[in-house]
Amino acid sequence: MQSNIYVGLSAQLALQRRLDALANNMANVTTAGFRAEAMSFEELLSPNGPDSVSFVSKGENHLSLKTGELTQTGNALDVAVRGDSWLAIRTPTGTAYTRDGRMQMTSEGVLTTLTGQPFLDAGGSPLQLDPNGPPPVINKAGTVEQGGNNVGALGLYRMPRGAKLTRAEGASVISDVPPVAELDFINNGVVQGYVEKSNVNPVLEMTHLITIQRNFEAVSTMLRETETTLQDSLKALAGT
Repeated sequence: MQSNIYVGLSAQLALQRRLDALANNMANVTTAGFRAEAMSFEELLSPNGPDSVSFVSKGENHLSLKTGELTQTGNALDVAVRGDSWLAIRTPTGTAYTRDGRMQMTSEGVLTTLTGQPFLDAGGSPLQLDPNGPPPVINKAGTVEQGGNNVGALGLYRMPRGAKLTRAEGASVISDVPPVAELDFINNGVVQGYVEKSNVNPVLEMTHLITIQRNFEAVSTMLRETETTLQDSLKALAGT
């Protein structure tokens, strides 16, 4: 079989993976703290035959670490993360990290995400406030005060360089390398009363969608022309 059929199929598989990632990005344009997913591909050369044939790899996904826009809400239980830090939350599968700082307080005074996962302090324990007390005051280092009393601090963590981030529930991620506690609160920290938007650029993603569609059509046309050529060759050999 002609090698360009395999080349075309590998291109279509790569385009499909890129389209899946793009569709997920577009579905989360309004998700607070969401990190856009991008794909990177490599050229693979086949050593067989007199001439090398170039294929495309299946691709590797990675999350964009670009900061999203901050929006003021005025809600004392909303925090936006500045810089490269992440907030820690406890999930059923273990600790995850998020940039979505929208918090709510349970009847017991525990600060949780909107879906009920507790936010963790610097020691890895859920933050406990007085549910009947005044609204908390949170400084840029994540220290939480209520009624003038220090009641704990939001755990802020930095991902080590080269860490592989995998998407978890909602806007959270997990890392293949344990994050380290954030110590630089000059360039990093939180801002109370704000929420960080998704870092997905919808205009750019729509441009990518158009490009993917055109590339997929071009590959499909090439495969159809190859199929027609093979059919014509078989007919000629059969004398029909």
